[in-house]
Amino acid sequence: MHETAILLLVTIAVSVLFDFTNGFHDTANAIATSISTRALSPHAAVGLSAVFNLVGAVVTVAFFQAKVSNTIASTLAIRPGLVVVMSALLGAIAWNLITWYRGLPSSSTHALIGGLCGAGIAAAGGLSGVRWSALGKQVASLAISPPLGFLTAAIFAILLITLVYRLQLRPAPVNRTFRTLQVLTSAFLSYSHGANDAQKTMAAMTLALVASGNLTKFQVPLWVVLLSAVTIAFGTYAGGWRIIRTLGWNIIKLEPATGMAAQLTGATVIQAATLIGLPVSTTHVITGSVMGVGAIRKLSAVSWGLGANIAAAWLVTIPASAVIAWVAYAILSTAGLRG
Repeated sequence: MHETAILLLVTIAVSVLFDFTNGFHDTANAIATSISTRALSPHAAVGLSAVFNLVGAVVTVAFFQAKVSNTIASTLAIRPGLVVVMSALLGAIAWNLITWYRGLPSSSTHALIGGLCGAGIAAAGGLSGVRWSALGKQVASLAISPPLGFLTAAIFAILLITLVYRLQLRPAPVNRTFRTLQVLTSAFLSYSHGANDAQKTMAAMTLALVASGNLTKFQVPLWVVLLSAVTIAFGTYAGGWRIIRTLGWNIIKLEPATGMAAQLTGATVIQAATLIGLPVSTTHVITGSVMGVGAIRKLSAVSWGLGANIAAAWLVTIPASAVIAWVAYAILSTAGLRG
């Protein structure tokens, strides 16, 4: 019993570490465009993002239940042990750090799902460790969300630019107005990110509590909600400057109007997915939105080569994190850890 309690504490600590890496890895999603258009200073943008990540996580679960957490937890077809949950988290953390170091905006959501798959397969000794129907639903939502962000952002930006052109508004006051609006859309995008992404850590912690016998069924406790929300906010405040450079400047240089359009449409897609319980990648959605608003201006203005590298990282994320989690489970089991 004492051994199980220690293993549970370690697993919770690893969950917190994953949540923190999720926060600093995904900071760029909400604030890169605001910084690149000078709507917000870097420190103000990071502070605003941290606050609204916290608010989004708490408010969404309090009023709309932890639907995304339930979807994530359904990945496993076996009753999870603590070593399974810990291995899945280690796989996701490792991939987050690798892609952060390379400056690639990959998906923490993909990474955790891949980690659960790898750990589940290792624990079951075969493919029966994964509930493939649930995985199919998750992968479908992850695959559809980037092109949806691309299309909605492109259409919205076209309508917005057409309206500005027909009203014959002067550039200077237009830019000032949209920089002000970007503060609001940055807050909305951060809120949406916290609402969706913090629930992935809530899922991991709750799975660990079920595995240790502290919970009889999967139901996210209040302290787990608060811990996950606070941690992702601190991670966001730490900032992921490598990825901010990629999204804010390297893919395409945005104006205030197109930056606002990318943020608003991206946040709307993420919020809709959260309300129906689909785990989407904030990174994928906002990257798709940024490329969508850039493409309407000039196809050559978008760095499609960099976009291809990001897409390749997305495709590799689930199998890569699954392999790392499988190896982690093998090492932990060989070391004699059970649970």
